Amino acid sequence: MEGVSADADLRRAFETEGRFWLRGLFDEAEVEALRALAADDARPGARIDAAHPLFQAVARSALSQRLAAIWPGMRPVRLVAFNKTETVNWGVPWHQDRVIAVRERAEAPGFGQWSQKAGAWHCEPPTELLRRMIFTRIHLDDSTVENGAMEIAPGSHRFGLVAAEDATRIAGEHAAEPTIGRAGDVLALSMLTLHRSGKSVSDAPRRALRVDYAAEDLPPPLKWAV
Repeated sequence: MEGVSADADLRRAFETEGRFWLRGLFDEAEVEALRALAADDARPGARIDAAHPLFQAVARSALSQRLAAIWPGMRPVRLVAFNKTETVNWGVPWHQDRVIAVRERAEAPGFGQWSQKAGAWHCEPPTELLRRMIFTRIHLDDSTVENGAMEIAPGSHRFGLVAAEDATRIAGEHAAEPTIGRAGDVLALSMLTLHRSGKSVSDAPRRALRVDYAAEDLPPPLKWAV
């Protein structure tokens, strides 16, 4: 019953705060294996195809198993590898990530704002689908304020879709929280949680995997990219 209670606590944290941590979910050997499989070129975001060994490793991981135990049917539907360094460095203002990756463009009610990224079609789905999704960050290095850790506004997911011009104001109504973590920690977030990150001022790398999860198929003729 202890595991059931812990899962219920995580669900409550996700519903009320829009986030929860799974600290130390990956051990040192597992983290090193993921680093070896990840793209070794530093860039803001390398999109990983489902056939890639890195995607397969994440799909079989303790993270995917844990999320599927809490929310039956949850599976990874997008994977992006990040490698922030002193030389390949970026910062982003408060925003929501509201796009999904699909196999090909097709018309479906509520799906719009189409774009192509790295050869894959992306779109913005209906808000209710975003509410049922989870986006996670697997930390492959320690995440600190100095190396550009992401900052979140817990509870901001309850505002639903937030216009870009309102993001800073709404985030300011919440206690900002830097996502300080160790390699092997996992942060799970609502797709609607406002977040931002600053540039790194450290020579320490900040590698991370973003994995989006969903428990449902898309309405035909749309299909997840993976």
